[in-house]
Amino acid sequence: MMKLFVTGISTEVGKTVAAAIVVEALQADYWKPIQAGDLDNSDSHKVESLISNTKTIIHPNSYALQTPMSPHAAADIDGITIDLNKIVAPKTKNHLVIEGAGGLLVPLNDTDTIFDLIQPDYKVIVVSRHYLGSINHTLLTLEKLQEKKVKTGIIFSGDEHPTTEDIILKKAKVTFLGRINEEQKFDKEIIKKYAEQLKPALESF
Repeated sequence: MMKLFVTGISTEVGKTVAAAIVVEALQADYWKPIQAGDLDNSDSHKVESLISNTKTIIHPNSYALQTPMSPHAAADIDGITIDLNKIVAPKTKNHLVIEGAGGLLVPLNDTDTIFDLIQPDYKVIVVSRHYLGSINHTLLTLEKLQEKKVKTGIIFSGDEHPTTEDIILKKAKVTFLGRINEEQKFDKEIIKKYAEQLKPALESF
């Protein structure tokens, strides 16, 4: 069974939609270790509303913080310090999709970042979206992941940008898993469509 960690090159790059597609494609369980803000419409709620299969279990957050800020700052407002030892992956006999927060170096406390949540047995999916500076952000993210020596794949989200995508795939040793186009809205049907498209690449990842 795979543990797939979904991270982004920045915030608002389509990470949660990508996570929902991966969850649906593999009928995997889902876990967002740290949710900061939007607790009534959290990423866990969003994934649950987008998937159709009945096998997926949505596991509770290790930390649910009130303020939509970097986890270290949101935790400070809540009067707590995030403790890495208290973030333990749920036990499951199913595949598990784990969604990070923002990018890899988003701080959790004075010493740890999202990067420190990634365990040696995880595979990592990087969600990249085209904007001015995104090539740099993508390549820096992929280079940082090489420190962990984990298997890494990439999903491009948003409008297709062939020159950007080509140079990233040429420069980085990364598995191309697929792309998610700009859609008017993402609903169960659209998620299912992409899940079917990405399923073969994800199953052989």
